[in-house]
Amino acid sequence: MTGRRKLERGNRLVLASHNAGKLREVAAMLAPHGLEVVSAKEVGLPGPAETENSFLGNAAIKALAASRATGLPALADDSGFSVAALGGAPGVRTADWATLPDGTRDYMAGMRKVEERARGTADADRRAWFTCALVLAWPDGHTEGFEGKAPGRWVWPPRGDRGFGYDPMFVPDGHSQTFGEMEPALKHSINHRARAFALLAEGCLPLPAAG
Repeated sequence: MTGRRKLERGNRLVLASHNAGKLREVAAMLAPHGLEVVSAKEVGLPGPAETENSFLGNAAIKALAASRATGLPALADDSGFSVAALGGAPGVRTADWATLPDGTRDYMAGMRKVEERARGTADADRRAWFTCALVLAWPDGHTEGFEGKAPGRWVWPPRGDRGFGYDPMFVPDGHSQTFGEMEPALKHSINHRARAFALLAEGCLPLPAAG
């Protein structure tokens, strides 16, 4: 890739997320690149309203808000779970499907909603996929965006207690375990976030430290 704006080793970067699972995954991926990473929660930033109809659009909202508030480059993730039989839903509304009336999130309730709405479809319609958009933003408004997908199928009942979100009901192509059953290292090497991050690393991050 050419023409990308890049970070340098030692740069301070805000990770614009309040989702503990995402923070763990992305922070682990950033660790070899020599960046000083701080989360939005650590610097007291609220989460902005996600009003776009695309993953990249919502990630850009979060990254730009964090960057402008802190004066630092910021990286935001927006991701979701899509089911072919539901026309790609819940998609960008993935978190909303798991949000209870009191505002808390119950991903078991979200998974149950997916199963109830998709129940009775043919096996061919069990296709599902995760999407991850990563947007890197600077205080001057410049952004770089990357998107990765992990195709597979949804299963019921959910299996496994690893991962987070809808991981226990998703089996990626070429595997028999759900993301909720997989060893974290395997999941992190093949999932949608890893695929988006590979593009981000190629385009905008300093090379990992040797050794």
